[in-house]
Amino acid sequence: MSFEEWILSSYPNPSINGRWGLLHILVLVFCIGLILLVSLTLRKKSEKAKRIVLWVLAALILVFEVTRRIVNFIKADTLDFNSVMHILLPRPWCAISCWALMLSTIINKKFFYNFTSITSLLCALVFFAYPGVGFNNEYILFENLYSIATHSLVLVMSILLITLRFTKFEYKNCWKEAICFVALLIYALLEIYVLKIESDPMYFMPGNDVMEILGVNYGAFLAIYIVFMLVYFNIFYLIDDRKTVFRKRVKPHKNVG
Repeated sequence: MSFEEWILSSYPNPSINGRWGLLHILVLVFCIGLILLVSLTLRKKSEKAKRIVLWVLAALILVFEVTRRIVNFIKADTLDFNSVMHILLPRPWCAISCWALMLSTIINKKFFYNFTSITSLLCALVFFAYPGVGFNNEYILFENLYSIATHSLVLVMSILLITLRFTKFEYKNCWKEAICFVALLIYALLEIYVLKIESDPMYFMPGNDVMEILGVNYGAFLAIYIVFMLVYFNIFYLIDDRKTVFRKRVKPHKNVG
């Protein structure tokens, strides 16, 4: 195998079922270990030290994202508007999360850290629970490495945003995160119906893999999808804002003279 065959992922690469195989488990264990190590090491460090870690992780994501786009431009047969947009723009939700995580280090605002950690963690959890790429070939070519590495970085960085206290989930401010989610939804719809570069970036369209796994019709799937999203998003606020949510309202007692 030459370097060109590896970087272009053109070397013959038979499909295998690598889900929950040795490599999958080792990568997951490494990610968990790295999260624990960084969280404990930087627990009492300055915000500047913590932000340096975020910048390093964001830089690693950027390297993979830029490299993959260069590779895809090299592999492209035609370069019309649609194909260029297909290469340049982040299309699936996982790829969108990569760019949101990088952007969060620049915006440096609580609400965007909140939104990014919630959505990115969901993508990472879904990937590592049931990976459809990365671990599905005999050899780890660049395309496999890209999938494994970026999803690993998304998992690590999304959790570190929480453990390093860059996030603060409060119901009184959750409207900001809600606006970000609406913007994400609009972007996904633009991808599907206007740019036509991705058929189902957020896995809510008919006939997607999740719907087939659940074995339900589209109406039932959409209801489950909406309820799941509401419950999932609320978990973060119920935990972090629990003092406000579960605060006991004690009535003042009158002194009897």
